[in-house]
Amino acid sequence: MKPRRCLRQLSTGEAVRLLNYRCNHGACRQRCSHFQGPVAMHPQYPTPLVPESKSHLLPSPTEVLHCYHFTLFHCTTLNASSTTMRFLVLDLLGHQIVKLFASWLSLARRRKKVRDTGKVSSTLDILDNRTGRQYNIPILNNAIDAKYLQAISADGDNHVKTRPVDGLRVLDPGFQSTAVTKSRITYVEGVKGTIQYRMYSIEDLFEYHDFEEVAHLLIWGALPSLERKLSLRNALNEGLKPPALVTETIGRFPADAPPFSMVLAGLAAYAASDPNSIPTAANRPGMYQGDDVGVIDEALVRTISSMAAIVALVYCRQRNRVISAPDPQASFVCNVLLMMGFVDDETNKPKRTVVESLERLWILYCDHEMTNSTAAFLHVASTLADPISCCSAYVASGNGPLHAGAVDLAYKALVQLGTPDNVPGMIADVKAKKYRLFGYGHRIYRTVDPRTKFIKAMLKESEEHGRQNPLLAVALEIDRIASTDPYFTSRNLQANADLYGSFVYMALGFEPDIVAAMMMLSRMPGVMAHWRETRVEQRCPLWRPQQVYIGCDAQNISASKDY
Repeated sequence: MKPRRCLRQLSTGEAVRLLNYRCNHGACRQRCSHFQGPVAMHPQYPTPLVPESKSHLLPSPTEVLHCYHFTLFHCTTLNASSTTMRFLVLDLLGHQIVKLFASWLSLARRRKKVRDTGKVSSTLDILDNRTGRQYNIPILNNAIDAKYLQAISADGDNHVKTRPVDGLRVLDPGFQSTAVTKSRITYVEGVKGTIQYRMYSIEDLFEYHDFEEVAHLLIWGALPSLERKLSLRNALNEGLKPPALVTETIGRFPADAPPFSMVLAGLAAYAASDPNSIPTAANRPGMYQGDDVGVIDEALVRTISSMAAIVALVYCRQRNRVISAPDPQASFVCNVLLMMGFVDDETNKPKRTVVESLERLWILYCDHEMTNSTAAFLHVASTLADPISCCSAYVASGNGPLHAGAVDLAYKALVQLGTPDNVPGMIADVKAKKYRLFGYGHRIYRTVDPRTKFIKAMLKESEEHGRQNPLLAVALEIDRIASTDPYFTSRNLQANADLYGSFVYMALGFEPDIVAAMMMLSRMPGVMAHWRETRVEQRCPLWRPQQVYIGCDAQNISASKDY
């Protein structure tokens, strides 16, 4: 018989599932208006838990009280004496209810934003002054479905046009107010400055979990058991050995070639080395349609491993060293360091402190909602292309100066400044619009990026171990001025987490030229989670944006002599 854990040993997520329990006991069914059965029995715990599909819902205060009600009425289920039952009740009240009440108070106001209840919260009335017709459009999760705009037309009767272009279109340059999909993966609250992966806050995941566990959470929606975690680790490690074609391709680049160029070439070589994974080459157009979940899961694991192997190869090529073989028993992050040759001279293995620091840093970067690079990946993936080919768009996007490439540019600017004494002159140039400040500001956040506090704490730890980068003082001086100067505060210009994260990489011993590629690698679980969601759950159609034509009407060329 498996040992039963005390309720104080339950994780927050497990306690949430417990408190979401709807009573199904005959003796108390009449007293409980929250009856919803049947309930699932978790194999490890004697307590009935709600099905996993409902585990993301937070308990209301009423449900917390019903949990107390449930505990009193289920002595037979818990197989406990009355004395033990009283202890369990006190234990639950003392350690879980208080914690969950705090979670409920902080998240209750945004429940409608993170839950698709299927109910219309409000409607939007539109009066078309061209025709005099009025339209009533439902608002769900603070959004309207664009299909309702297709019914708004200047001619004909009030009906949905057969072609979307015949209806009203929304012009949104840069997709600043356009949502392309629904998602349950990550929620970024830019005003309050909070991030959650699935149902867990990033604070809890950073503190109590490792990268493999968080990757599993993002992709499959739940924290893994030890068995599932080891299974994922083995699958990732099996794909870390690069094919000869990939090694040869990256090896032909000069050592000082831009790392992103080598990564793109490596991805192309990976795809070419396995033509059966390419739908058109394998004559399987529906391979990644989502009908076979096993194919999707196998492909996404292979893609993460391939990206890791490519980054390790690029790092080794830049330093004219041979890539090392992965350790089948080591963690994914440990193997990335091992393959790069980032090891201790005495043990010939990665230092435990470096592995742990990188694990924590990668948890912060695992996902960040619908970023430009994630959207680029999904845009290509909507054509049902293979995920490794889609990664080419993902990497190319990340290389841009307005995305991950900004970190590279920001670091080069810090090198040019040299010391904090030169910061005031640079700030004056920024105000005069003579200089663009890369690495500062973020479209989403209207307050401090919640990841920054963890990264600063990691930098403090590295400082205590004597691994501080002298350029960090320059960045901190810019941050100090930006946090008090009205020019910056009015524009919400603060150092973003990516810039500070680059200093953590360099404190661990990484050179600046590989940092952006490492950041792209750390984001892979989140990208794969979004890909899996759009293919398996959402079944998103082909992404084919519209345009608003503002050119001239067609003319009869034969009637014109001015050409």
